[in-house]
Amino acid sequence: MGAKSRSKGCWAWLLVLVVLALVVTAIVVAIVKKKSNSSDDDDGPVPGPPGAITQKYSDALKLAVQFFDVQKSGKLVDNKISWRGDSGLKDGSDEKLDLSKGMYDAGDHMKFGFPMAFTATVLSWSILEYGDQMDAVNQLQTAQGSLKWITDFLVNAHPKDNVLYIQVGDPKKDHDCWNRPEDMTGKRPLTQINSSSPGTEVAAETAAAMASASLVFKKSDATYSAALLKHAKQLFTFADKNRVSYSQSIPEVQEFYNSTGYGDELLWAAAWLYHATGDQSYLDYVTGDNGDEFAQFGKPTWFSWDNKLAGTQVLLSRLSFFGGKDTSGNSGLQKYRKTAEAVMCGLLPNSPTATNSRTENGLIWVSEWNALQHPVSSAFLAALYSDYMLTSRTSKIECDGDSYKASDIRKFARSQANYVLGENPLKMSYLVGYGDKYPKYVHHRGASIPANKKPNCREGFEYLNTKDPNPNVAVGALVGGPFLNETYVDARNNSRQGEPSTYNSALIVGLLSGLVTTSSAVQSFT
Repeated sequence: MGAKSRSKGCWAWLLVLVVLALVVTAIVVAIVKKKSNSSDDDDGPVPGPPGAITQKYSDALKLAVQFFDVQKSGKLVDNKISWRGDSGLKDGSDEKLDLSKGMYDAGDHMKFGFPMAFTATVLSWSILEYGDQMDAVNQLQTAQGSLKWITDFLVNAHPKDNVLYIQVGDPKKDHDCWNRPEDMTGKRPLTQINSSSPGTEVAAETAAAMASASLVFKKSDATYSAALLKHAKQLFTFADKNRVSYSQSIPEVQEFYNSTGYGDELLWAAAWLYHATGDQSYLDYVTGDNGDEFAQFGKPTWFSWDNKLAGTQVLLSRLSFFGGKDTSGNSGLQKYRKTAEAVMCGLLPNSPTATNSRTENGLIWVSEWNALQHPVSSAFLAALYSDYMLTSRTSKIECDGDSYKASDIRKFARSQANYVLGENPLKMSYLVGYGDKYPKYVHHRGASIPANKKPNCREGFEYLNTKDPNPNVAVGALVGGPFLNETYVDARNNSRQGEPSTYNSALIVGLLSGLVTTSSAVQSFT
């Protein structure tokens, strides 16, 4: 009798255990199923204020913003770079202008207005989108100061409605020298565009820089903001009414920053002017005949100093994400958004329409010269687009029948940033100063010459050719980058791979600011 009771008890407990196991299994299956088939309307919680900081991106961002200080011309205020000093103080004096500010383009001492204006526009965009995230790591004020250093130059470079000074220095003579900017002694000739020799793309890019910067300074300095906007409107009118490429008007610019067309800059500038003014005429400009002529709808392009189309498409897509009734249903804006989606689909590595323009380890790779411009600019746009989707509760994009979430796009953006910071076959950071291994022979004059030496124009080539590493660290410089086979030759004479540029710095600052933490995208820049 007692044995039989114990047998029944065992069976009862076994039954309870089986039931519990079935219940637990059902719960687990339900959780997994819910996770894998989550609601199309929920790609995770919409971020609010800046959240947790990702330390590696914070460390990298703090370095990247310093390269603007390395590149500054003029009377340096609160100079943070010990081996830099005042330079270019007489720039513009031949025309009774103060063009002493601005930034040197790359490793040389030229001030090229076209890429410098692009630098300002991208930096403005980064601040407008990610200013709260920059502020979370104490970099917002520094970024704003660097932006103003450029816009101060651009304001002075536009003394009349139809006159814009677009270059300081003679590039051929400049490249025949190798010395510190503080020790320049040669003449610094000026190049201008005007009604007789127009330059649509450089005038329009400068208008974009002024318009976007006017939004950055709107609350902190309303007078300066209004002045920037006035210049932007004048320059856009000048660019639009005098449609001639500056490469045609001034053939000598073709050797360094040759333009492949001005339509993208016109749309880019008009898009920024719409954001800055709310004036319907600028929206009509980009969504009407000009859009049909220049936007290349449905054909993804790369974002760069020369081609602003992909950037324009992402910038205008935010209006359909966050705009009111006057913009959300605009058929012209939908064309920009669909093309922006096509850009994203091309970047996603597993997409049916993924681009083949990438290395074996996944880095976007388009050009042997300045190779990192395209992966960093692509990742910057991807970070923006993913944030637009997440904040607006947009569940997915469609890529030739396959669906992708905001998290997929952000994962791509992180992959490019991580590659730059050292997750690559060489285990080397391409951001100077980040990590233990980074380029030591950067193609940069000031970095290559000891601060206590003052070689003249020709004597300085001794420092170009020496086998010693640079005595000064060009902190925060983003070098040109690897070849397609993912090799990198760290040699000072290797300008193809080892020369940094100021506009690349604007792009990496934007990307890192977008990844350093998360926050809701702003609904409007105003």
